[in-house]
Amino acid sequence: MTDAELAAKLASEAGALLLKLRSDSDLEGKALGKAGDEAANALLVDALQKARPNDGILSEESADNADRLKKQRVWIIDPVDGTREYGEARSDWAVHVGLAINGIAKVGAVALPGLDQTLRSDRPPELAEQAGKLRVVVSRSRPAKEAVMVAENLGAELVPMGSAGAKAMAVLRGEAEIYLHSGGQYEWDNCAPAAVAMAAGLHCSRVDGSPLKYNNKDTYLPDLLICRKQDAAEILRLVAS
Repeated sequence: MTDAELAAKLASEAGALLLKLRSDSDLEGKALGKAGDEAANALLVDALQKARPNDGILSEESADNADRLKKQRVWIIDPVDGTREYGEARSDWAVHVGLAINGIAKVGAVALPGLDQTLRSDRPPELAEQAGKLRVVVSRSRPAKEAVMVAENLGAELVPMGSAGAKAMAVLRGEAEIYLHSGGQYEWDNCAPAAVAMAAGLHCSRVDGSPLKYNNKDTYLPDLLICRKQDAAEILRLVAS
């Protein structure tokens, strides 16, 4: 099984487990989110340790192990990206399984269980032609001020959505053209989405245009831009100004 096949298989299996937990249990809200995080994390970590015992693992839901810093290959996972949305029985949440090789997001799968879809780096979707004005996908509760500013300058529409993975995949799914985030993320929030987006031919970078780097000692990776390549230069110019 290739790395990409493994990532897609595990992301999909974790998504199915989460849907079953949500339908079969009496849990809801934060309690459901916590149970889902724990169950999906156990599935993913156990499977990765068995399938790729020599690789490192960085998970939002596991204690960090500094040994990963010595590894060239590190799996970076978010068992439930959008715990709030999952607990509220919404569809805009995701499961992230990414693989960074020498600090670069090379392989990834993002499961959208609520939509019965898993997007993967070895089978990137063909990007749809842009129709009408640009759309910028933003947080439901606190849109980043930079994203709002860019939308105003480009005459773009704001599209509120839940988790980071759901927003990133909205660009691949043709629901938006720009995902600009500056409110704080960690490596597990965007490694798998970035791998899938780059495989599809999208621009992925920090909001200052610098590359996304993974498997750092400090896992904080606060900002991200995913967009069509033809729009990147103007967006980066607007943010810099």
